[in-house]
Amino acid sequence: MATKKSNKSNKSNKTNSTKPKTAEKPVETTEIEASTTTTTTTTKTKEESPTSKKSCLSGFFARKYEEKESILTVFKNHRFYGALLGEVIGTMLIALLLFSLSLMGIANIATYGFAIIAVLIAVYAFSGACLNPIVVIGMMASRRISVIRGIMYIIAEIVGAWLGWLIFNAFHLAGGETAYDIPAIAAVAEGGFWTVAMVEFIGAAIIAFFFARALEYKRSVFTFAAVIAGGLALAVVIGYVVSAAFLGLNNNFVFNPAVALMMQIFPQSGESFGEILGGICQALSIYALLPAIGGVIGFYLSDFTAKLSSKE
Repeated sequence: MATKKSNKSNKSNKTNSTKPKTAEKPVETTEIEASTTTTTTTTKTKEESPTSKKSCLSGFFARKYEEKESILTVFKNHRFYGALLGEVIGTMLIALLLFSLSLMGIANIATYGFAIIAVLIAVYAFSGACLNPIVVIGMMASRRISVIRGIMYIIAEIVGAWLGWLIFNAFHLAGGETAYDIPAIAAVAEGGFWTVAMVEFIGAAIIAFFFARALEYKRSVFTFAAVIAGGLALAVVIGYVVSAAFLGLNNNFVFNPAVALMMQIFPQSGESFGEILGGICQALSIYALLPAIGGVIGFYLSDFTAKLSSKE
């Protein structure tokens, strides 16, 4: 009996000795929960504080294209060659349209607008339908496409414009004496550098801005093409009105450097090499450099406005 009692007392002692240990666990859990709650509250306070809010311009210069392209990898993708061919074909068709517009006049701009929509829809699936070095440079500057892709797109667009000129010139030669002359940009008069340059600059900025906005509607290809065609028509109308009505200029704008290279923008002769070189630099500044800057500004203006109006 004494042994049984001693065993019972030992069991009760063991039970009593273990009870405080089990009672300590809820206390520890409560302390952990309290510390976790305090940490969460502190984190929320930091997130809700005005000083911790992100700037509306955060991510403005972030990379917007998905694939990490380099000169070592881009040429291994067969889709890249399809994109280049799409740019060649699309720019060739745009060049033919612009050559026709320069011959037939602005009265038919509505017809050309529908034709541009058709070209953009046809080429969009291949390359995104840039079809203009102004747009490509703006997309590179805003990091929508890689530099190597942009450079190759520009080369493809120049080749496409050249092919368009070859086709147009072939019909001109076949027409003989009754054919229209090949369209060419009128020579810039002395002292008229900045007037022509500003027309090109503003037109390029308008086209780039509309293209950047059209990218927001790329789920609907028709809407995408219609916005771009509308921007191009607006730039042409403004350029024509400003050039003809206020500056007395005709055939002095094209808003596409690739097509401009095919429209005899460089001087054909000069009294000295320096004069010819100066004419080449002037032409490149008017029809390539300043439109490229206008394209970058158009894309940046679109992105800046979108950032300011976003809900984030």
